[in-house]
Amino acid sequence: MSKASFMEKLLDGVDVEWKTLGDVVHMRAGQHISASNIMDEASKEHPYPCFGGNGTRGFVAKNSHDGRHLLIGRQGALCGNVQRTQGKFYATEHAVVVTPSDGINVDWAFHLLTLMNLNQYASQSAQPGLAVGKIQSLKIPIPCPDNPKKSLEIQAEIVRILDAFTAMTAELTAELTAELNLRKKQYNHYRDQLLSFEEGEVEWKTLGEVSLIQRGASPRPIAKYITDDEGGVPWVKIGDTSPGSKYVSQTAQKVTPEGAKKSRVLNIGDFIMSNSMSFGRPYIMGIKGAIHDGWASISGFNETLSSDYLYHYLSSNTVQNYWAGKINSGSVSNLNADIIKTLPVPIPEISKQEEIAAILDKFDALTNSITEGLPREIELRQKQYEYYRDLLLSFPKPNAEVAA
Repeated sequence: MSKASFMEKLLDGVDVEWKTLGDVVHMRAGQHISASNIMDEASKEHPYPCFGGNGTRGFVAKNSHDGRHLLIGRQGALCGNVQRTQGKFYATEHAVVVTPSDGINVDWAFHLLTLMNLNQYASQSAQPGLAVGKIQSLKIPIPCPDNPKKSLEIQAEIVRILDAFTAMTAELTAELTAELNLRKKQYNHYRDQLLSFEEGEVEWKTLGEVSLIQRGASPRPIAKYITDDEGGVPWVKIGDTSPGSKYVSQTAQKVTPEGAKKSRVLNIGDFIMSNSMSFGRPYIMGIKGAIHDGWASISGFNETLSSDYLYHYLSSNTVQNYWAGKINSGSVSNLNADIIKTLPVPIPEISKQEEIAAILDKFDALTNSITEGLPREIELRQKQYEYYRDLLLSFPKPNAEVAA
């Protein structure tokens, strides 16, 4: 069914009037409350959620509102964000509370305000904010304004369709997330099981004994060596990796050959690990490139270790706990080369390593396929919702406004 025919059938020839929000809803900013009165956890003494410009701030002893309302973030990361509330809550001055009139379905107002992208109306100052008056001046369509009962029926039908898409997205997200968590647990279980060996079953050596461990290096000043030339050397930064990836296959920037000489150039198959912040996550170089001093490199292990086997071992809980223990128990704050060299590594026959890696690769691939599929599926459902929201809420504006 086309947009026009669907809307014609739904509206059945009724009029649509555009009214300012200030005429059809009650809207006011919340009230200030001292941070000392906001608790992190809900309790008998502090049962009411407190909403501010960045969403839920905690819990307080008193409420400022009760029932079904809309909240619009005025400042902060959620400036312009619209959410529905139910029950008793407290709103700070960084949120706008919207209470629709008797002729306005609160969910109808929610979908309309979401469509408006209110953040675009925020002031462009050092601390962007939404003025209540600006929001009140915006206009929304009211179908069948002379017949409140019919108007609410139309609003409710459109809300029913849009909420169905919202619920479908939430349900799908929950199902895929549960499946992903299950696969991760299975992968971690089998990985730890396959990489656990009885005493005397395999030979153990430190990583420093079987490989070359080095820290990356950055040519300074780095801006002098960044280049777009085809002959440039890929320059590997943290942003060139992704959580679900095993390999580094491309980089956003390149350095000149002179810059590469002042850095640490690695070959395909060498390993890199971040030595600070989210330290210890291994990646395999899928390209030849230079690494900065935020990386540590592992190379020269091929005669002793399969790269796939080493990847799974370095990703294991055992090794990640080993890194954390070394850093948290001493004065060091990063994963330096000396620590990496001390890691004990079990070294079965190469054929056994490859067998273990092949099994874990299958689990890893399944986990990653779900990980990659999750945002894709959510994005697809969100686009479906946005399509129908636009279709159902795109009413023709008065000629004067169209001409303007």
